[in-house]
Amino acid sequence: MVRRWWPLAALVVLAAALRLSTLDLQSFWYDEAYVPVHTLHPSLLATLRSVEHRENTPPLWYVLVWGWSRIFGTGMLALRLPSALAGIATVPVAWGIGQQLAGRRAAIATAALVATNPLLVWYSQEARVYGLFVFMAALAMWCWLRADAEPTPSRLTAFAVSGAAALATHYFAVFLLAPMCLWLLRPRRVLEPSGQAAATRRSPPPIGAFWAVAAIALVGAALVPLALAQGGHGTQWIGAWALASRLETIPQYYLTGYSGAPLGHGLELLVALEIFAAVGYGLWRMLSPRESESALLALGVAACGVLIPVAMAFAGADYLAPRNVVAAMIPLTAGIAVIAVARRTGRVGLALVGMIAVTFAALSIDVDLSPRLQRGDWRGLAWVIGSEHPTGARAITTVELGAAPLEYYLPPLRNVRQGATVRVSEIDETGYAPLRPGAGQPPAPGFHLVQRENVHGMILYRFSSPTPRTVADAQLHEHVIAEGHPEVLVR
Repeated sequence: MVRRWWPLAALVVLAAALRLSTLDLQSFWYDEAYVPVHTLHPSLLATLRSVEHRENTPPLWYVLVWGWSRIFGTGMLALRLPSALAGIATVPVAWGIGQQLAGRRAAIATAALVATNPLLVWYSQEARVYGLFVFMAALAMWCWLRADAEPTPSRLTAFAVSGAAALATHYFAVFLLAPMCLWLLRPRRVLEPSGQAAATRRSPPPIGAFWAVAAIALVGAALVPLALAQGGHGTQWIGAWALASRLETIPQYYLTGYSGAPLGHGLELLVALEIFAAVGYGLWRMLSPRESESALLALGVAACGVLIPVAMAFAGADYLAPRNVVAAMIPLTAGIAVIAVARRTGRVGLALVGMIAVTFAALSIDVDLSPRLQRGDWRGLAWVIGSEHPTGARAITTVELGAAPLEYYLPPLRNVRQGATVRVSEIDETGYAPLRPGAGQPPAPGFHLVQRENVHGMILYRFSSPTPRTVADAQLHEHVIAEGHPEVLVR
């Protein structure tokens, strides 16, 4: 028994080490800080109202994190730990997917790649919905494969529950669940003895499959009013990002991680070549019929999870943020693993997958060692700002993406309402490159530059006045140093 399961145990330990050892290394970025600052409230009802009016994903993750925060608080570790635990739990689920598709070799390969992939590690260290989304989608896929192999009531119920939970976590789960449901409802071939030989006939799917699909569809229908009420809140940036660039980013994310772009296309090509070598060798050695069908099944689900949103984007319903298709990387990984370690590849196939996993792990570790690959260091910037204590009030200008992190790390801050004036003795201008023309110039008469800091790419210009001065909100908005929607905070 120990000999059979030690690879899974080792991979779970590796996944935990990659995710937990540096869980608080990086600062909260905008979306993460937005949760404790604006979404979570002491009341669950108030939190759900915030989800409706401020967020753009279903409520399950927020409900779970609300309950978690009532016990463990809203510190960085506390809010990121649920995602880390979901990321670790995805590894044994990935093992189950590989096992169900093509046996033990595929199980080891799928779990190894999921444990180390830098994109999946990244979202396992983020206090947002995506870690849970990946886990729920993977769980639904595993339950679906089990139900398809043996459609018993318990297995169909497990698929219905896990599929509904995936939908309640992220709307993009529908693109993965749709092909699963259609496949489950297909007529099945049944062997029947007929005289001297066996004959096949088409058999309708079990009635339980219809009930499972209906349950998932019912949950999806119940979420429609919420989706309409949210109205794609906060997704305007998607349309402003060129579709061609987003399409290029999706494979780049998978190969080198969310923040891997600074590493260059050369490294992306190297990782891609490793994967192509493993897949090419598997195809060259020829897959068995079961392996071929399993690989096509997994890759078909992955294709639906990506290509349907792409087609919708071309049709005008554009919600194709690369991070929204992160769960499709699970069936993609499973399909790669099935081909790469097909039984006829022997130890060579396992070695090639091991090489990919080592490269993935090295990229994940590189993020921990290189600030340029990490989230913007708003925590470090806030510490520099907070280390000085002006004699009067201070105004802090930033772009929208910096408002929530600064509010989280420098409480109490309040937004200045439009058209108001503030009386301050210090103005701190914050942002990141590229800076706008005029950055470093005094934002108002009577203020002079006393400090310039660069905190891992986060820029601070500190201006001071010997006496408090009245400054208009419009004047501060016009002098934000970085491109983006300006925000003015007062402390």
